[in-house]
Amino acid sequence: MTSLLSDERQADDLPDDDSNNPLLPSPAGQLTRRAFLAESGTTGIAGILASAPMAASVATAAQADANAAPPSSSMALALRVNGKPHALQVDPRTTLLDLLREQMALAGTKKGCDHGQCGACTVLVNNRRINSCLALALSHDGADVTTIEGLARGNELHPMQAAFIKHDGFQCGYCTSGQICSAVGMLREAEQGAPSHVTADVRRTGPVAQLSDAEIRERMSGNICRCGAYPGIVAAVREVSLMPRAGNTRRSRA
Repeated sequence: MTSLLSDERQADDLPDDDSNNPLLPSPAGQLTRRAFLAESGTTGIAGILASAPMAASVATAAQADANAAPPSSSMALALRVNGKPHALQVDPRTTLLDLLREQMALAGTKKGCDHGQCGACTVLVNNRRINSCLALALSHDGADVTTIEGLARGNELHPMQAAFIKHDGFQCGYCTSGQICSAVGMLREAEQGAPSHVTADVRRTGPVAQLSDAEIRERMSGNICRCGAYPGIVAAVREVSLMPRAGNTRRSRA
């Protein structure tokens, strides 16, 4: 429509021609208004007709894709979650986060940003903390997974959970499960001697004897608290990090 209107505007400047042969130029060699419009219409129709076979082929290909056999909708997966074995059937595209929340009803693990940036979905896989929103469930076949629901022993809270309550390390609480799981995994990393960006001597081997507040903040920097309860979080992690080694095994149980 726009092209035809544009053609009409261009044709307005051409002289009228009332002859019986409008497609021929005028005797003076000028292209008449009528001939210009006739040629424009003919060219436009030809273009539409030429594109029709291509549109038909695209439609045919799309229909063929729609009729193709769908991929297998599920695959077998074996996981040990919070100490219990599970044999599951999952869609290959399912993330560990969605599996825990939607299929296993473990809603304590939260979906925040869903891009691995906030840490609300942190769980422990083989005693290592990961962002479950970025992990395909099938990539952890046979793994041992611990969520926030698996840290306590019945009514006995994990020391990190008790410390968060004691030091008021949460406000709305949405990030808390990820914060606690991350803190448990972080203390295990420190016990194994893993350095952080602020570690003064990265050549030192063995467990980190005492975590400073700067170390705790750096090591927990992947977990975001939008309420700003960081002072309470740091205090809770510091208290648990200072527990005797006998308690360290208990505190990092996963």
